Amino acid sequence: MTLLIESVVLCLAFALMVYVLSREPIKTLYNYPPKIQERVMALEEYRGQIPTQENKVAAKCAASLLFVVVLSLIMRYINGYTTFLQAFCGGFVLWTIVNLFDAVVLDIIWFCHDPYFVFKGTEDMVEEYHNYWFHIKGFFIGEALALVVCALAGLVVQFVL
Repeated sequence: MTLLIESVVLCLAFALMVYVLSREPIKTLYNYPPKIQERVMALEEYRGQIPTQENKVAAKCAASLLFVVVLSLIMRYINGYTTFLQAFCGGFVLWTIVNLFDAVVLDIIWFCHDPYFVFKGTEDMVEEYHNYWFHIKGFFIGEALALVVCALAGLVVQFVL
């Protein structure tokens, strides 16, 4: 039951975070398929608004550190885990649930079909906006990232908390 509650709460929190960040789609350009990114970067209308690669890396690193902290606290103080293996496995299961929610519900169902996310000047790129494979690959990249984040959370639970 705890896993179900944690999953629902984290999926809702993640959806809220994505919603807030998506109010300015240009700031999330690097979450779009590459052909859309290329087109938007070539459009004069968006020049000077596109985040740099350094911003992208910094945001991903900051988010990963935040997830390490959140997962560590959940695994230790909600689930009562005290070992690396417990925290790593518990964190990985929780991450996978949220990652799957992100890929299917937020990306494939919402993003791919909501005209709000279509940049002016890319309206003809319907096939790219419906590029489900891009989001499926993103799920697997997220799973690889989970190995690192959950390992760090496991170490924090084992040695810090």
